[in-house]
Amino acid sequence: MDESFLLIGRFEEHRTHLRAVAYRMLGSLSEADDAVQEAWLRFNRTDTSDVENLAGWLTTVVGRVCLNMLRSREARREEPLETRMPDPVLSREGVVDPEQEVMLADSVGLALLVVLESLAPAERLSFVLHDMFAVPFDEIAPLIDKTPAATRQLASRARRRVQGQAPAPDPDLSRQREAVDAFFAASRDGDFDALVAVLDPDVVLRSDGGFARARHTVVLHGAQSVAAQAATYRRLSPFVRPVLVNGVAGVLVAAGGRPLSVMSFTVAGGRILAIDVFADPDRLSRLDLAGLAA
Repeated sequence: MDESFLLIGRFEEHRTHLRAVAYRMLGSLSEADDAVQEAWLRFNRTDTSDVENLAGWLTTVVGRVCLNMLRSREARREEPLETRMPDPVLSREGVVDPEQEVMLADSVGLALLVVLESLAPAERLSFVLHDMFAVPFDEIAPLIDKTPAATRQLASRARRRVQGQAPAPDPDLSRQREAVDAFFAASRDGDFDALVAVLDPDVVLRSDGGFARARHTVVLHGAQSVAAQAATYRRLSPFVRPVLVNGVAGVLVAAGGRPLSVMSFTVAGGRILAIDVFADPDRLSRLDLAGLAA
């Protein structure tokens, strides 16, 4: 067999894993694909015949590529505190996609990805590679020009922020869906009290701005503020279709086969802790909605 085909085959064995690493690092599906492609180019021009752990080697290569992309993104960011909405991964309830399972393993919900977006690039790399993919600190340290001890501290700091700001969703999907259904039922009926009751008092709603094309993510805090948008949810109710968004209960709002928005709900203890809304037409056009909006 041609050596180039063997090389491609070796890389393709790890592509799904590498895309999962890049997605956690970048929060962008298209950028994750770009990072994996760059990793392939580096692999293709490097002699790896003496590499014993190819998966680990490729993981660190993708990590380095993503680190450079994050640093470039940070340099372009106009405001240091600007919130960036990660890309959602959509699927049907009850349908198992092996590649998506790898992509979303370890409960990579949007709430977690939002917190990861707030981390400095070196913190994010240290946390993602070590906590999510078990890469030793002595292999991560050279990527960020730190000692293993300093790298461990970066990961620890990131871990504390994740644990404090990224609530774990209820593992029971049916309980998640009950809360989401109650949310839209209360919205549809104009029942403000019922709407507030299904929302956690400290609920956070994040939106990419939608058709208003706001320059930055719009963020609302508190049950009263989120419930005050009930009229908007009421208009959407007839077009709501249940989907999974990053493995948790969500909805696709579509009319006439045209997607209008995607909403993800983080639910715990029967209440909604976070709502993430994607309504920018450009962003929706880049999502894989095949069969979901029909």
